[in-house]
Amino acid sequence: MTRPTVDMMEALRLTRQGKLEEAMAVLRGAPPAAEAAPGRATGTATVIDMVPPSDQSGSAWTAAPTGEAAPAPTSVRNAVFDRLRPPDRAAERRGVGPRGTTSPTLPAGATFESHVFANEAGSRSYKLYVPSRYKGEALPLVVMLHGCTQSPDDFAAGTGMNERAEEQLFLVAYPAQPKSANPGKCWNWFDGRDQQRGKGEPSLIAGITRRIMQDFPVETGRVYVAGLSAGGAAAAIMGATYPDLYAAIGVHSGLACGAARDLPSAFAAMRDGGALAGASAAPTTTTVPTIVFHGDRDTTVNPVNGDQVIAQAAPATGLETRVVRGNGYVRTIQLDDTGRSVLEHWSLQGVGHAWSGGSPNGSYTDPRGPDASREMVRFFLQHSARPQ
Repeated sequence: MTRPTVDMMEALRLTRQGKLEEAMAVLRGAPPAAEAAPGRATGTATVIDMVPPSDQSGSAWTAAPTGEAAPAPTSVRNAVFDRLRPPDRAAERRGVGPRGTTSPTLPAGATFESHVFANEAGSRSYKLYVPSRYKGEALPLVVMLHGCTQSPDDFAAGTGMNERAEEQLFLVAYPAQPKSANPGKCWNWFDGRDQQRGKGEPSLIAGITRRIMQDFPVETGRVYVAGLSAGGAAAAIMGATYPDLYAAIGVHSGLACGAARDLPSAFAAMRDGGALAGASAAPTTTTVPTIVFHGDRDTTVNPVNGDQVIAQAAPATGLETRVVRGNGYVRTIQLDDTGRSVLEHWSLQGVGHAWSGGSPNGSYTDPRGPDASREMVRFFLQHSARPQ
């Protein structure tokens, strides 16, 4: 029997009306009036059983058949987090779970240490990679924001950004989102309170960035931020809210700043793209150079969101557009009057919700090229922010 496809629009409508039991029934593929299956509720926290995409069920998230427990039950709020957590095909082939990473072996002289930053919005730990060839000189800084369920070590292993830092000589910071802030360890990109300068998670990420700039001689104007999925959406928020701090941003499989303001709009944005017409999250009209990677087979975050990230970052006029087609990608470049690339959009052909060119040592990666980390670094290092 074919598994019923989830009617997400009906589930969202019921969620908005506060009818969580009915919404849960729809997400399980049952009629709205159906009762929750025995054993699926404990205390006041009811859970939704969802079956992630698989080779058998296809690319859509589906409801578990009656009587069959799903692999990872989640709460109504957590459903959006699980949609941002795709199956890790590479990990499945290795016979390990999504977090099955190994401890990195550091080059002699390199360090990868944990630190903590705190302000009025709370505290976040972060890891900082200092390359082995560092001799005290001023270096660029790249801030990397992981996706849901990931950790700094996992994200570093999957993206290979520490290896790029060894090659190109820059610092890499990996802020960590704890379960206490989000059960799925997702950055809360869809919450309006976490889309504002000087508040919430943006203030914590900016605070970590500035702390490193105090502790190390970071090269003036050469600070960058990038992320995957929920981390990519958070990177877009950082570019919109702190254009004076970040010289360029990288968004992989993410969403534009203001694409969602709450849980229902987050579902809608991931499925169909965000409603950005009325968004006013960005406080200035400053254009922050932006590079986007998005798989055209991404069923977790609709690829139209990559288009929206570029549209949000683009100035009204003045850029020349070029299109380059390569093996497995279409690269759309927008250049300023000096010939420098200001906006780049890499549409990855046949790729799903995963870091392009990443290592199987980390979760949610597609080892097939292009190498998103290498291309992001190349793009970043050609941009320096003007002092403000």
